[in-house]
Amino acid sequence: MTKRMGYRDWRWLALWWHHFFLLWSTIDGQTRYSIPEELKQGSVVGNLARDLGLGLSDVFDRKLRVDSETGKQYFSVDAGKGELVVNDRIDREALCGQSPSCVLPLQIVAENPLQLHRIEIEIRDINDNSPIFSTEERYLKIAESTATGIRFPLDSAQDQDVSSNSVKSYTLSKNECFSLKIKEISGDRHAPELVLEKLLDREKQSVHQLLLTASDGGNPVKTGTTKIIVTVLDNNDNVPVFKKLLYNISVHENAVVGSVLVKVEATDADEGVNGEIEYAFSDHTPHSLLSIFQLDPDTGEISLVGPLDYESSAMHEIRITAKDKGVPEMEGHCRVQILVIDMNDNAPEVVLTSKPNPVREDAPKGTVVALIRARDLDSGNNGKVTLKLTNGSPFNLKPSFSNNYALVTSGVLDRETFSEYNIEIRATDSGSPPLSSKKTISVIITDVNDNPPVFTQPSYNVYLKENGVPGSILYSVSASDLDFGENAKISYSILDSKVQDVSVSSYVYINSDNGSIYSMHSFDYEKLKVFQIQVQAKDQGSPSLSSNATVHVFILDQNDNAPAVIYPSSAAMGSLSHQRVPRSAKAGHLVTKVTAVDADSGHNAWISYKLAEATDASLFTVSLYTGEVRTKRAVSEQDDSSQRLLIEVKDDGEPLQSATVTVSILLEDGLHEPILDLRQKVAEPSKKTGRITLYLILSLAAVSVLSLVTFLILTVKCMRNSRSSDSCCMRRSDCDDYKNPNRNLQIQLNTDGPIKYVEVLGGDMLSQSQSFRSCMSPMSEYSDFTLIKPSSTTDFKEVISVLDASLPDSTWTFESQQVSIE
Repeated sequence: MTKRMGYRDWRWLALWWHHFFLLWSTIDGQTRYSIPEELKQGSVVGNLARDLGLGLSDVFDRKLRVDSETGKQYFSVDAGKGELVVNDRIDREALCGQSPSCVLPLQIVAENPLQLHRIEIEIRDINDNSPIFSTEERYLKIAESTATGIRFPLDSAQDQDVSSNSVKSYTLSKNECFSLKIKEISGDRHAPELVLEKLLDREKQSVHQLLLTASDGGNPVKTGTTKIIVTVLDNNDNVPVFKKLLYNISVHENAVVGSVLVKVEATDADEGVNGEIEYAFSDHTPHSLLSIFQLDPDTGEISLVGPLDYESSAMHEIRITAKDKGVPEMEGHCRVQILVIDMNDNAPEVVLTSKPNPVREDAPKGTVVALIRARDLDSGNNGKVTLKLTNGSPFNLKPSFSNNYALVTSGVLDRETFSEYNIEIRATDSGSPPLSSKKTISVIITDVNDNPPVFTQPSYNVYLKENGVPGSILYSVSASDLDFGENAKISYSILDSKVQDVSVSSYVYINSDNGSIYSMHSFDYEKLKVFQIQVQAKDQGSPSLSSNATVHVFILDQNDNAPAVIYPSSAAMGSLSHQRVPRSAKAGHLVTKVTAVDADSGHNAWISYKLAEATDASLFTVSLYTGEVRTKRAVSEQDDSSQRLLIEVKDDGEPLQSATVTVSILLEDGLHEPILDLRQKVAEPSKKTGRITLYLILSLAAVSVLSLVTFLILTVKCMRNSRSSDSCCMRRSDCDDYKNPNRNLQIQLNTDGPIKYVEVLGGDMLSQSQSFRSCMSPMSEYSDFTLIKPSSTTDFKEVISVLDASLPDSTWTFESQQVSIE
């Protein structure tokens, strides 16, 4: 009944404590709660989020959690309410033993950013344990001749509770021969002693049965009892007496097994067998002590038979009994207290309070990476631990509190240089000699998009033959990115630009994944010779980074244009060309000149002439390079008056392209040569008279004077208007054709073979073209300078004029295209 009432009372008391004495306080910035032990699972300790200044959203977002230094999770955080709740049964006696204060230090870990809060939970004792004696019965043997006042030590009751809930008093059942005295011993403890109040008489009562009750100070009071059975013996005059009732010794925990710790000594005034003493441990000595200590029954020496461990127990108390061999047997008692001195026998440990979080490579200095705790089971200086990092890493340790540290960044991180750090932390205590240990933790550096894509080269030159197949690949550009993952994924694109006033995307497109550039259609060298593509490589980071490269596309000419005859003009228009030759013509007489052009360039535009068919092949010849048709011999009366020539014009390309022109020649009598040989004219003596010479001199002088006067007038006028005019001699607009910076000029010089070839190309892509071409041969004596204004780059039908001139013995070709003609 008593136990049942005590259980109900305990539950009521626990509930009352929970509702009325659940306290929290903040000491020096540290939060502290106070709760009773044995709270139910899920009981609220306090509003942790509010007390730490965090919002409810922070509890979930920052993964607020509890880390206990004891290793067992007695508490947890309710993520929905931000409350600290009981997670497991809390037994104060199991946690703190007989310590008057029981405080659990907790570490509250918050992530993103990593932060550590320290709180303390005070566990208050409740009266949930009754006093207990080591045995239910205690046997004493006392001689009937024992003098009154003699005290016999009794076993103390043990109560796992502390403070007011521990053992407070002892009571003894009524007996006329015995009474109870309480003796104070060290550590604010009390030990009961049985006092003989009246001489014993064995014949009257040989056995006395007593009941010893121990009571605690709890509410309600809990008790424990033991029976004391006293047997009265015949006379043995003297009992053994120890020299000390209490022996205090200190011994290092690393004392060698077998060493003697202390020697207890007792004396007996009797003689003979009654004076012989034998030593023994108390009957109720725990087995744990018997495994460590040994008592010599003859000498009283206490020696070690097992290792001492300060961390398990810092003090041992042993009760020793000295018995004589008389009849009846008499005994004396003493106590031995052994204090264990701590030695530095435990190496320090490095404990991770939180696992290292991956760190961004752009993390600022001081960013918390992990929370670390140092632990050493030793005490004093032996338990003082310092942590150090190995040199060379961009991290250091920042002390927090109570052997807690934060691993923080101390330098610049670069994932492209080091993507992972293996950090060695060495823990060393302050013992003598010091002990140390080390722990390696891995810190991963996460990538930040800090590197743009880089092309293999800043610009590319691509040479493409004209008339290619649409959709064929032109070139493949490539770029690389030092970053990782999405930050290193590259997509390619073509930046918008204009080619002949048309978007470049109309000409080419690019594969965004591999950088391959494809043509949209075939290209015509005669319309487009070169253009540029701006390719951009962009990564998938946030924000994305990019870089550009220029692709220069050069269109290579193919021989896809046949020569076009532009003179004789009638032949160029598709009709038969008629020429007249006097029968008096001599050998070398210039009949006509066939002129052709080719829209291609280079070797593809080198033109040669050949007489394919003739009415009389012995009468006429065609110059291979100039196209001049001349007589091979003097015309005779026997030659047919109508001659027909088929002239083949071909280029030097591959495959060869050609055209033909038919020239009809009429041989007539009485015609004079329209063109004279200039060399003959030079050789003829001058028939002019001296009067003409005089006229020429006077005319030259008059023109010179007039030119000088005109020049002076213009100079004065220009000086007056120099401030408002851009030019004295001409308007700026008049010079545009000569100063246009947009003209693209290409000069090609070829000296291969017998022909010397110069090609001058210039002008905007879409402008009309003006071509000046002069073809000469060492075999020619006459040549024509032809000025052409075609309607397109491939139409050379319209002939403006033909001039005859004497040319040097060389062959040149000058071509100026794309010169704008108003």
